[in-house]
Amino acid sequence: MSENKKDPSLWEGFKTFLMRGNVVDLAVAVVIGAAFTNIVNSVVQGIINPLVGAIGTKNLDNYSSCIKAPCTGSGATAEGVRIMWGSVLGATLSFVITAAVVYFLMVLPMAKYLARQAARQKEKESTHEVIEVTELEVLKEIRDALVAQRGSGHTER
Repeated sequence: MSENKKDPSLWEGFKTFLMRGNVVDLAVAVVIGAAFTNIVNSVVQGIINPLVGAIGTKNLDNYSSCIKAPCTGSGATAEGVRIMWGSVLGATLSFVITAAVVYFLMVLPMAKYLARQAARQKEKESTHEVIEVTELEVLKEIRDALVAQRGSGHTER
């Protein structure tokens, strides 16, 4: 068997993949997300960390617990085993703030908008059905009137 049909080239398949709408949307989302991350990090470092600093240290990364003594130094010169739970707390706060902003400023308004659109569409469809039913009833009345006229016309002859 000879195969006359040529398989699409690797390059053509890759171009098709890239030109899909969802891939482009995803790329835009990643770029916007990266920019948004800078804003959230600034909020955490500029507002949250100083508020926490009113109780303790200003930088959450400084919060840690020593598991194996002696816990001295930092970086390559550190001794002992230290759990840096402050950095985890900072990352968690960043995540929660990001999730809250995305939910309240993007997801919730979009859900309300889509619900309004669905209600409008449903209202349009129900209005269309009422119009169709009304037209059908009028046509039935016309038919009945014509049948009645035809029937009365035959009896008079």
